[in-house]
Amino acid sequence: MKRRIGLIGLGFGAPAHARSLIDLSGRVETIAASRTQERCDTFAAQYDLPTTTDVDGLFEDPGISALVIVTPPDTHLELVERAAAAGKHILLDKPLATTTADAARVVEITRKAGVKLGVVLQGRFRDSSLRARELIEAGALGEIGMATVSVPWWRPQSYYDEPGRGTYARDGGGVLITQAIHLIDLFQSLTGGIAEVAAIAARTALHDLEAEDFVAAGLMLANGAPGNLLATTALYPGASDRIEIVGTKGTAILIGEWLEVRYQDGSSETAGKPPAEGGLSANTAEMPHEPHRGLIADFLDALDEDRDPGVTGEEILEVHRIIDALLESGREGRRISL
Repeated sequence: MKRRIGLIGLGFGAPAHARSLIDLSGRVETIAASRTQERCDTFAAQYDLPTTTDVDGLFEDPGISALVIVTPPDTHLELVERAAAAGKHILLDKPLATTTADAARVVEITRKAGVKLGVVLQGRFRDSSLRARELIEAGALGEIGMATVSVPWWRPQSYYDEPGRGTYARDGGGVLITQAIHLIDLFQSLTGGIAEVAAIAARTALHDLEAEDFVAAGLMLANGAPGNLLATTALYPGASDRIEIVGTKGTAILIGEWLEVRYQDGSSETAGKPPAEGGLSANTAEMPHEPHRGLIADFLDALDEDRDPGVTGEEILEVHRIIDALLESGREGRRISL
C-alpha cells in the first residue's frame, strides 16, 4: 500500500525532492503545496505531481502520514509544531531552525509527540559516502590520524540579494549553516565527531551579506586526532567539496560524489561518480538528485520499520553546536571545546 505524503515548499530547495518523489512513486503518493498559486503553477509545469495552495489541509488530512518540509529555516519551528501536533512524521530540510535553542525545541517536540524526524542532509547518501562509511566501520583505514574538510563553493552576489539570504533572521547565518552544514555533518559522522575548534570567521570583499561567507578552522577530533576545515561561498568559480580521512592503514579522499582510497600496502579502490569540473552547481534544478532519493527512501523505510531515520534530529543538533562553536571561536579568538 502506498504511503501518502505532503511536500511543503516549492521554491529553491524543491527540485531534487520532486524528482526523487517521482522516482519513488511506486511507494508514495505525493501532493506538493505552496500558499502561492504562481509557485504551484511553475512547479506543476516542471514536475508531474499534483499541487495545492491549501497548505493547512495537509496537516488536517488524516490520510497523509508524513510531511517533507522544504521551506526557509525561520518557518521550521512553527511547521514542526503543527505537524507533530497532527501526528505527522517529518522530513525536515536543514538546518533544524535558525538558532540552536529552537533546533533543540524541534527535536524535543518531535520526540514528545512520538513522530519520526528525519533531516535533509543528503550527502550521507552519496555512493562515495556510503562506501567510505563501510570501510571506516570495517577498520580498513585503521585508526584515524588526521582529517580535513573543505567546502570551496561559489555564490554570486545575486544569490545574497534575494530577500533574507545570508541573514540571521531568516537563514540563521551564512556559509556554515546554509552550505557547509552538509559537509560538517558528513565529516563528523565519518570521523567520530569534533571535540575542539579554533576558527576565523569573516565576510569577504566578494559579497555583501549580514553573516559570514568565509570560515577557516583548526580542529581536534573526538579521538584526539588533528584536522582542519575551510568553508566559503567566495571561491570563484567554485570547486567540489572535499573530505580527506587519513588512517594508519590508508587514506580516503571524498571529492563530491567520488571516493578514492589508497592503502599503505599499495592497493587502491574507487567508488561513485567522478567530480564535475567547476564543482557543484548553485542551481538546485541542475544538482544530482540520487542522494536525495536515497535519503527519502531511507526515511520511508524508517517509517515502515518503526526505526529512526538515517539522519536524526539529535545528530544534527550536534552539528548546530559545532557551528556555534566555530562562530564563537571566530568572534573571541580562542579555542572552543564542545
